[in-house]
Amino acid sequence: MKARQQWVAFVTILTREVRRFTRIWLQTLLPPAITIVLYFVIFGTLIGPRIGAMAGHTYIDFVVPGLIMMSVITNSYSNVVSSFYGNKFQGSIEEILVSPVPNYVILLGFVFGGVARGIAVGAIVTLLSLLFTSLQLHHLAVILGMVLLTAILFSIAGLINAIFAESFDDISIIPTFVLTPLTYLGGVFYSIDMLPEFWQAVSRANPILYMVNAFRYGFLGTSDIPVSGAFLMVSAFIVLSYVYALHLLARGRRLRR
Repeated sequence: MKARQQWVAFVTILTREVRRFTRIWLQTLLPPAITIVLYFVIFGTLIGPRIGAMAGHTYIDFVVPGLIMMSVITNSYSNVVSSFYGNKFQGSIEEILVSPVPNYVILLGFVFGGVARGIAVGAIVTLLSLLFTSLQLHHLAVILGMVLLTAILFSIAGLINAIFAESFDDISIIPTFVLTPLTYLGGVFYSIDMLPEFWQAVSRANPILYMVNAFRYGFLGTSDIPVSGAFLMVSAFIVLSYVYALHLLARGRRLRR
């Protein structure tokens, strides 16, 4: 395919993905917004004043970046895993794979559909947070860069999960038993400086810790880990997962009947 044709194919897949989650916004955009408002009310308004300052900031200021990143992670992942597996279940993914569209175009189309939903929900959550606190902006480039890289990484992870899934139950295993624990233990609600040295070392093995802290640095200027290291780690994970996803698409295993 020529470059223009590949671009048309990419835009077509991306447009379909965006229309899919915006058409059912009551299921895709509203629930995470309501959930995050409850977090703001409970942790920011009710519990936060009793906890006191965290890393030199009020507790609600500390948790807001983590909650925004949490919403980006879960929605980027869930959008791709549900969409790709739906196409796989219906058999329509086979039609896409046998078309002359390169696998990397197919991959990028689904991935950036997940990125679009993740960033859309992140923007909604950010606007809602202004009802509870006034956000600071320490480094805008860090904020935009980390949220984009995180959304890309978890969109690719969602596609990999969808390829291996054999039933609708399988697409909920990773979010329930892997993604949720890593997110809650990724420094969203606390600083790892509060932990004993052993558990600090264990926490540093959690990649979400790096994403949350780098994102928080963009708002507050404080981080438990080096920001440059966070960007390097997330970028490395993106490259590895992208190559692996392309390999899975090329093999076609679990995709073709």
